[in-house]
Amino acid sequence: MTIPVQTWEHLVVSTDDTSHRREKLERYPSGQDGEDIALPDRARALYERFLKEHEVDDLNEAIDLCHAARKLRRFGNNDRSSLIHNLHRAALELRPSGHPLRSLSLHGIALCLSNRYDNQGLVADLEAAIMLGRAALERCPSGHPNRGVTFYNLACDLRKRFVKQAGICDLDEAIKLHRGALELLPSGHPLRSLLLHGLALCLSNRYDKLGVVDDLEEAITLGRAALELCPPGHPDRGVSLYNLACDLRMRFMKQAVMRDLEEAIDLLRAALELHPTGHPLWSLSLRALALCLSKRYDHQGLDAGLEEAIMLRRAALELCPPGHPDRGISLHNLACDLRTRFTKQAVTRDLDEAIELHHAALELHPPGDPLRSLSLRELALCLSNRYDKLGVFDDLEEAITLGRAALELCPPGHPGRSVSLHNLACVLRRKFIKQAVMRDLEEAIELHRAAFELRPAGHPDQSSTFHELALCLSHRHDKQALADDLEEAIALGRAALELCPPGHPNRSAVLCNLACDVWKKFQQHADIPGLHTTNSLHQAVLVVRPTSKADLASSLFEFSVHLWDRFQKQSMMTDLDDAICLATYALELRLPHEVVSVGAWVQRLAQGANSHKPVMFDRAADNLCDLAKYHRARFHTQHTIVDLNEAITLYRYMLQLRPTGHPRHASSLHDLAQCLADRFHQQPEAASLDEAIALEQKALQLLVRGDPDYDVSRCCLAAYLQTKISSQLTMMSPDAPGVTHLDVKLLYTPTGVLCNRGAQVSHFMRSQQYKLLESLCTTCGGDQQMELIHTCVSRHFQYVTFSHRWGEDEPSLRDIESRAIYNMPVKGGYGKLQAFCAVACERDYLWAWSDTCCIDKDSSAEVQETRMVQTWMDPARTTGPQTHTILHPKLVALQEPHVFEP
Repeated sequence: MTIPVQTWEHLVVSTDDTSHRREKLERYPSGQDGEDIALPDRARALYERFLKEHEVDDLNEAIDLCHAARKLRRFGNNDRSSLIHNLHRAALELRPSGHPLRSLSLHGIALCLSNRYDNQGLVADLEAAIMLGRAALERCPSGHPNRGVTFYNLACDLRKRFVKQAGICDLDEAIKLHRGALELLPSGHPLRSLLLHGLALCLSNRYDKLGVVDDLEEAITLGRAALELCPPGHPDRGVSLYNLACDLRMRFMKQAVMRDLEEAIDLLRAALELHPTGHPLWSLSLRALALCLSKRYDHQGLDAGLEEAIMLRRAALELCPPGHPDRGISLHNLACDLRTRFTKQAVTRDLDEAIELHHAALELHPPGDPLRSLSLRELALCLSNRYDKLGVFDDLEEAITLGRAALELCPPGHPGRSVSLHNLACVLRRKFIKQAVMRDLEEAIELHRAAFELRPAGHPDQSSTFHELALCLSHRHDKQALADDLEEAIALGRAALELCPPGHPNRSAVLCNLACDVWKKFQQHADIPGLHTTNSLHQAVLVVRPTSKADLASSLFEFSVHLWDRFQKQSMMTDLDDAICLATYALELRLPHEVVSVGAWVQRLAQGANSHKPVMFDRAADNLCDLAKYHRARFHTQHTIVDLNEAITLYRYMLQLRPTGHPRHASSLHDLAQCLADRFHQQPEAASLDEAIALEQKALQLLVRGDPDYDVSRCCLAAYLQTKISSQLTMMSPDAPGVTHLDVKLLYTPTGVLCNRGAQVSHFMRSQQYKLLESLCTTCGGDQQMELIHTCVSRHFQYVTFSHRWGEDEPSLRDIESRAIYNMPVKGGYGKLQAFCAVACERDYLWAWSDTCCIDKDSSAEVQETRMVQTWMDPARTTGPQTHTILHPKLVALQEPHVFEP
């Protein structure tokens, strides 16, 4: 509920060109009664004299005094409203058609009728007010000083009629008029906050009617702007706080963003502080705050919030004694919160009190009352809950009767129809469970399907519809053995589970029922190898229906193992997908009620919270291990990184359950290392490979030489190290992205063959030096490994460059490609090159470079590289070697011209 702001009657004042106003206190002294009493008394005396003497000034002054009195006492009594109405009627008779002030009289009478409608609820008054407001507007053309006032007050009356009759055209016109009024009163106008507030109310109402989120967003924006214009001490601040809070609560109901609800609670607490107990706004704020606290409990489960909500509901009910118009809704709200507490604490007296309150509320909402369907629905829910608790069949029968009555009051298009369909279907399913009458179940399915149509994607109650319909179909399958019913029940259960993330209060029930349906499905599969063999456990799985979550988890886990075995033999992806699904359900079914994630549960187990349950501990570990194995297999088959990351997470959990000292700690280290190495190949991040190496090294230290696991771990470690070394070489490769360096062709001095970078790397990978490096890396940590790799690679690829004077017959790249220079004639530059390579080999340099044959002179890029080499070798350029030392193998300049010249 939102509070409409006051109409602008204090703006509609007479502007008669009266020469002077009589001194009111001279004729009618106010005495000692107080201004709010004296003003209407003086106005009444002036009006009586006007009736005798027909002095217009007396009439005008009486009107002004009455408006001043109403301004002081916003919630004035009917006598004063009647007096103002009579005054304006008298003024209208003195202002015939065409009179410049006739619009003021029309406007004044409209205001009086609107106020009387607020007090007495006579629709004829509201209709007359709207008619007179339109007449006043016709006499306020563009530029008229009272046009904005007339826009505003007519808009307020149209909104009142919308609230009464729900005609959307009235609301659309009211919004249009409010926008027009805002344009006429620019920013800074003292009454602009009222305009913002009025437009926000209309947009909020239209959101309630049509559900257009943009209307709600604009209402909140306007509400914030109105609140900024109502600083502490402003008379309308409490109203602004309250209405903005209501809009934020509505947005929370749509989007479930907790900060909206928290802000609404803060605003309502502030509104309560501004008004004394008994003030109309105080009781409204009290009820609204209780509602917000109740919603916060629904989403966060904070018991303190629910207790405060119940306390506030009781206080609100005390402010609504018998005969109060809000007593029915106060009874209803308190009953709802008591039922909520019952669902949490299972205290029957809460439920009994809720039923008593709902019965009292129902008496206050007779046939035709718009809240009757809501009272019927909620009372039916309470009776259904009491049946579940105590098993009294009369409660269930009454719940069904009330549910049918509620549904009759919610025809197609009614906002409460979907929940009425759903609730009636639920109690009919309970009756079927009790009496096994198929027509009850068929009707429940039909009602749930109708509710499903009214709850599209995004509807907050869609998950409960999926779940309940799945339950009904599962029951029908049990009775009639229709395979389609079971398949649909499983599909609906999975959809419901997706809408109930970890931590959702309904997730456990949805998962348990879904798992039961999955068990039924696989229990019927006779073609799974091993299920009909001599294994007694597997036979038990087939024969005995699980009676607890733990038994159900064990059964599903066994099914997953057999599906995994069949997948390994037949490679059917459906088997692997089903195995993952079953193992995932089995793992979550093992979670204690108060634990919402596998990670939290594993941490609790690892800390010894359930050390007295070693069987549960071992089953959890086995479940985690197998599920991780399934995910890794699907990654290898489909290359989905999500599966690999899930496997890594599960193996990390395994390490918590199998810490140092556990007999299977080494195997857990090995499994996690394998997944991390897989991730490195998929997403080459050094951290994954380094961790894989470290884990495998730890595993190797825990194993004994000669053990098969030792050999497996050793081979994996060697492969990881080889991958790391290769990745370091790749970083030196000319193909590495973002690295600019020389792609140097070198002569291999032991054979005299010219090699490109790929051939140079292949030489290294086949060398004894590489094997030694691989062996050394198994015994050191990450930093030592990097230093060792850098030293070894730099030493191996160190090369010399030939500094000489060019002569005749210098060999070119084309002359020596794919040939060993030692097998070529020694004439000309060939002999010089052969001697150079031989000396380099003698001095233990495996690689040599000459500008005659190690570049392609037809390639401008390689010619440019030659200049870079020459620049780099220049001892005067000290920055060259410093810049390239990390990116290139070490370069040594060997200059012995006398030795190499022929």
